[in-house]
Amino acid sequence: MITLYTAPTPNGYKVSIALEELGLPYRVRALDLLKGEQKQEWYLRICPNGRIPAIEDDGFPVFESGAILVYLAEKTGRLMPTDARGRSRVLQWLMFQMSAIGPMMGQANVFFRYFPEKIQPAIDRFQGEVRRLFGVLDRHLADNAFLAGDYSIADIATFCWTRTARWSGIDPEPFGHLARWQAEIARRPAVQRGLTIPAPSPTAMSEDEAARFAERARSLVETGRR
Repeated sequence: MITLYTAPTPNGYKVSIALEELGLPYRVRALDLLKGEQKQEWYLRICPNGRIPAIEDDGFPVFESGAILVYLAEKTGRLMPTDARGRSRVLQWLMFQMSAIGPMMGQANVFFRYFPEKIQPAIDRFQGEVRRLFGVLDRHLADNAFLAGDYSIADIATFCWTRTARWSGIDPEPFGHLARWQAEIARRPAVQRGLTIPAPSPTAMSEDEAARFAERARSLVETGRR
């Protein structure tokens, strides 16, 4: 049995969506990030980096969301081709999300939503980079239904971040091909289920709920417990 250690963040939803798509049995252990559960010694033995998500598969720990997606795809033989070139295409776009989309949107979130001071040059810098990266995706998706051939873990990983564009202060309207791709993925029943585990994300909250979430996240930034 797989145990998923997670919280309602884009990286957390990557794994819950993948597990739902693959139909693997799993149980959920939601971590309270504000209480610092992700830094407790028992969890650091599973995830040395003290972040979510992580899984244990019959006692075998896997941390880092991209590594978990690859592990699950290889375990089941689904959501990633097995031939060298097909696998490479998926991994290229997965690495693009892990090295670029996630970090740049994460920094945009910090400076636009959470940082106690509004440092406009930093906000402009990271939002500008997110728009550039969205342009890369949009151009690619103009000629491709999905990122790397068939629907794959690369699509799951990237979707979980790009769907939160407005939370980063980014207007998604100029990116029509990206919007088409996002809408198609959002219609998948497994994606809809995965986005409820462990709880709806800030983008699905009411304005008051989102404000309270931002205040809690701001306290994490200030105390360095992200």
